[in-house]
Amino acid sequence: MTRTLIRGATLVTMDIALGDFIGDLLIDGDRIAAIGPHIVAPDAEQIDAHGFIVAPGFINAHMHTWQTALRGVAAGWTLTEYFRQMHAGLATRFTPEDIHIATLAGAWNQLDCGTTTLVDWCHNNPTPAHSDAALDALEQSGIRAAFLHGSPKPDPTPGVAPFWETPHPRVEVERLARRLQGSALVSLGLAILGPHYSTMEVARHDFALACELGLLASMHQGGGAARTPDGWEQLEAAGLLGPHINIVHGNNLTDSQLARFVDTGVSFSLTPENELTQGHGFPITGRLRRLGATPSLGVDLESGLSGEMFMAARVALGVQRALDHAAYRAEHGEIAASHQASCREALEWITMAGARMLGMAHWIGSLTPGKQADLVLIDARRLNMMPLHDPVSAIVMQASLANIDSVFVAGVPRKRHGSLLVDGLPATLELLRASGERLLHRHANA
Repeated sequence: MTRTLIRGATLVTMDIALGDFIGDLLIDGDRIAAIGPHIVAPDAEQIDAHGFIVAPGFINAHMHTWQTALRGVAAGWTLTEYFRQMHAGLATRFTPEDIHIATLAGAWNQLDCGTTTLVDWCHNNPTPAHSDAALDALEQSGIRAAFLHGSPKPDPTPGVAPFWETPHPRVEVERLARRLQGSALVSLGLAILGPHYSTMEVARHDFALACELGLLASMHQGGGAARTPDGWEQLEAAGLLGPHINIVHGNNLTDSQLARFVDTGVSFSLTPENELTQGHGFPITGRLRRLGATPSLGVDLESGLSGEMFMAARVALGVQRALDHAAYRAEHGEIAASHQASCREALEWITMAGARMLGMAHWIGSLTPGKQADLVLIDARRLNMMPLHDPVSAIVMQASLANIDSVFVAGVPRKRHGSLLVDGLPATLELLRASGERLLHRHANA
């Protein structure tokens, strides 16, 4: 097995027992074999990491990767415009080939930005061929991924049940589960409608299906009026909530609902930049913190935003600090003496919190011996990060794509010395460009 010794790095482990220190990390095969002040491994490939920060690979807990070829198209849309223009419009023009190229390019970009685990919330899969195209791309990319199988949301057509009355397809989910059985890097979950976007009958069916199959069930919550206003109460009464349930956004949930959901182990994935941009409302980061819960974060959609998890953490932290200070000033008439939310918390939101949301905290999310060697080398010698006084603050507040020197997934280098280790990148970019142009042309001429 391949052994790699990373020497002399500033190690931000995100492991409470290990802490942060300058030292070495040994990769043996796909695992972190050892971490300490000085490791002797003469048979291992040596990486001199003096001046670098080594951190757990970032976990993007929510992204619609199928939209990569439409970068910038949705940047000026509200949520209402997005529903109409994207789901009822552009999404209906996608072929499986469009899904494949967008997912491959989007996954590679995540690796380039330091993300080692991508939660691909795929809700533009009208045929099994579309889902297979997305999975082919994720497997080809080399990223660790959770493929959350969703359902398209076109406008209703005569004689066809609308999407909100359509249960999640058991047969297709079981087919995909068989396909991914034994996959080392790609796992399966459900991207369901939830009570906000479906009838009660569909919500009950989908929650029960996820529970029966032992799959994570993730759903958007918020954005306009709910189709089943008392849906959550009915699902709670039926005992269908638990750690396998993941709520995305959740801006319009009440404090009492949040408290009950947290008590049952429900996880939350927030996309602060897009929530602010499209009109969902203020992210619920602080409301969850007050309940002792830790949200995971996602990019949401590259059709409107950057794919960098740095930005997700930075925006989440900045907005929450602003809300905290505004509340303090309103009550006390002055600026608070200190922040409530820290940079270390923000880094946890894009590492360990994502691992817990996926049920993989034993496997990824921190630099802990025995866990998968999913990690990123951040070049802190560059002009934008020197001098390095606090590595955690530097990651959250100073780092950018320019600093991502190397990325390892399960011990395999996917980026080294600032360059992706992939085949066919120029050709892929050309296919991505052509796909985006075709989609916009088809939509304009429909």
